[in-house]
Order: sequence, then structure tokens, then C-alpha cells
Amino acid sequence: MERLLRDLVAGLVFAAFGAAAIHFVREYPLGTAMRMGSGYFPAALGWILIGFGAFLCVRGLWRWVPSPRKAKQVGGLDFVRDDRAPAPAPAAAWNWRELTWSVRPVACIAASMLVFGFVMPRLGLIPALVPMFFVAALGGREFRWREVLILTIVMTAFAVGVFVMLLKLPFQLFPGFYLV
Repeated sequence: MERLLRDLVAGLVFAAFGAAAIHFVREYPLGTAMRMGSGYFPAALGWILIGFGAFLCVRGLWRWVPSPRKAKQVGGLDFVRDDRAPAPAPAAAWNWRELTWSVRPVACIAASMLVFGFVMPRLGLIPALVPMFFVAALGGREFRWREVLILTIVMTAFAVGVFVMLLKLPFQLFPGFYLV
């Protein structure tokens, strides 16, 4: 699949999610930066997503950089080919039937979220994070037990540190064991 098309589609997806976030939080109070309302952070993330999506769209569409050297005359403007990126293919050259994606990564990520949601209220945060990371890792091209185990340990410690110790959220770590 052409890089141009990937960047364009990714940019449109990011911008759509950002616009949806802004749309859904428009009735929540925004507040100020010092006293944030419930809609402040989602709206800020929505604008960040729109900006990132616009950047990706522009990067996907604009493969020519203005420069005085090695110029090519296009519509009265001089442009130079960007050597870092391949030339964008004309729209007629794209084979839309070859645009495929694998179901396995999407299914594994969705299954990992379902596993987390099912295990968390029953067994606690730590026992829910372990299978979540392993199921999500099954969606990758390669599965290495040692890497997934190290990632699970580090990310679980990070989650406990941030959510339980720093933010003081009353999550059950193990059945019947709370730190807060």
C-alpha cells in the first residue's frame, strides 16, 4: 500500500476521532486551565487529534518541497522532488482491492480489552493486566515470551504506580487487597 494513502487515511481517522471527541464533550463545562471542567481534557485531546490528523494528511498529500535547486516547473511554481519520500502514485494507479489488513491484531486487541474488563472486577488490577498484555501481544507478528513478560512486569508496575499510588484510585490489586 502506498505511503501516501496510508498517511492520508490515518490522518482522516485521527481527525474524525478528534472531531467526535469535541462533538461529544461540547455540553460539558470546559473550565479553565487552572480549574478544569469535565470537558477540558477530552476537548484538548480532540484538538490534538485533529492537529495530528491534519499533519498526517498534509504529509501524505504533499510530497514536493519548494526549492530553487533542481526545480521542476509545475503550474508556475518551482518544486523539487523530496528524495526522502517516494513519488505519490496517481489515483488511477492504486489497486483498491489490494488494500487489506489482518483481522488477527484487531481481534487480539479487542479480546485483550474484554479480558481486562472481565477479570478486573473479579480478581483485581494486577491479575487483569497480566492476561491483557499477553492476549494483546498475540496479535503481533512475533510473540516472544521473555519480552512480553518483561513488558507485562514493567507496565503493571507503572499502572500500579500511576493509578493506585499517585492518583490514589481505589483499585483492588488482588482479591481483597487495596493499597488506598
